[in-house]
Amino acid sequence: MNTADLGLPVDVPSTALFTDQYELTMLQGALKAGTAERRSVFEVFTRRLPNGRRYGVVAGTGRVLDAVENFRFDAGVLGFLREREIVDEQTLDWLAGYRFSGDVWGYPEGEVYFPGSPIMRVEGTFAECVLLETVILSILNHDSAIAAAASRMSAAAGERPLIEMGARRTHELAAVAASRAAYVGGFSTTSDLAAGFRYGIPTVGTSAHAFTLLHDSERDAFQAQVNTLGRGTTLLVDTYDVAEAVRTAVEVAGTELGAVRIDSGDLLLVAHRVRQQLDELGATDTKIVVTSDLDEYAIASLAAAPVDAYGVGTQLVTGSGHPTSSMVYKLVARAESADPKAPLVPVAKKSSGGKTSLGGRKWAARRLDAYGVAEAEVIGTGPVPARLADRQLLVELVKGGEVVAREPLDAARDRHAAARAGLPMSATQLSRGEPVIPTEYVQGPSGS
Repeated sequence: MNTADLGLPVDVPSTALFTDQYELTMLQGALKAGTAERRSVFEVFTRRLPNGRRYGVVAGTGRVLDAVENFRFDAGVLGFLREREIVDEQTLDWLAGYRFSGDVWGYPEGEVYFPGSPIMRVEGTFAECVLLETVILSILNHDSAIAAAASRMSAAAGERPLIEMGARRTHELAAVAASRAAYVGGFSTTSDLAAGFRYGIPTVGTSAHAFTLLHDSERDAFQAQVNTLGRGTTLLVDTYDVAEAVRTAVEVAGTELGAVRIDSGDLLLVAHRVRQQLDELGATDTKIVVTSDLDEYAIASLAAAPVDAYGVGTQLVTGSGHPTSSMVYKLVARAESADPKAPLVPVAKKSSGGKTSLGGRKWAARRLDAYGVAEAEVIGTGPVPARLADRQLLVELVKGGEVVAREPLDAARDRHAAARAGLPMSATQLSRGEPVIPTEYVQGPSGS
């Protein structure tokens, strides 16, 4: 069962307090000023990719949809706001009936993005849209950072599978989200049972060094594991002497031994030695799994090694040096009155320091070259040029407050593989560089 299909709520009764206080104080001010009901358009984008990254990966969209559905101000939440005097009674009354009734468009989960890409567009009244800023950003910034790291690692791994095993290196709930994002980015399995339960991600796991140390001898530990999990299990062989452990492992499990795991040492050298030893012992089908603080660079360095799978923890769940995607949520257009038919007016912040933004509701399309390879991310306002009409990237996610685009997690995973394959080959190079394709802007006559 893939619970991503079911739209299960997040692990708290409501997502309404996954927000910053100023969202509520802005709401209060807008209600008093009579501007709260003005039709508005907010967009999520990033001004730049993390240093050295060549593309970003959209992840967390499904979790955003769950969060929007569960953004409710129940009695307990309202009581907290009243007790702290965060907002006045008029605002509390308004919040008591809050239900997002607007529209959300966005890049589908798993798609790649670039600087300026309108990753998500939220439309409705100012009041209902402004409240969603923090929760949307917290999900997309975290999950997209993990997915980008996972994508780089899976590109470096090639056809070799990757195991996500970072739960012990991050917050317990962040670990579940990280596992989901890693799966979108190309990982095959996870060690985290909560992620398996919640999202249907395949789970794996056998034993740690503690299990070996528990027993009177390594042989006893291996025998106990084989008796429990069968000959196809994976035995951890670096607790004491690797060569002796490999010999014992094959003696205990026979040549049907599923795999051995190496978690320390010079992985390139040890992997070659273990492969030779396994072959000499007749265990030619026994796989080699390596772990030990891997990142995309370490994985790439093992490309020529006889390694069959990689397990990655710390570097994955921390974004491999870039734990956020630096996305922002900005008002880009708003009506001049509360009349639903009032036209939208483009708005944009003007400031120094690289924090400027472009006004107007935007569309996005990816232009391809004669070989079908992406050559530019085209972003514009107003009418979409006919030549790009069938290359548009945004899809409808929420319509009139109702989710219309929930999908199985495997769909996002497959989409990412296809999107990455459609980029220039240099996209997966690990050397530092600029975004693999440029962002081009087309200015239309209006933000409406």
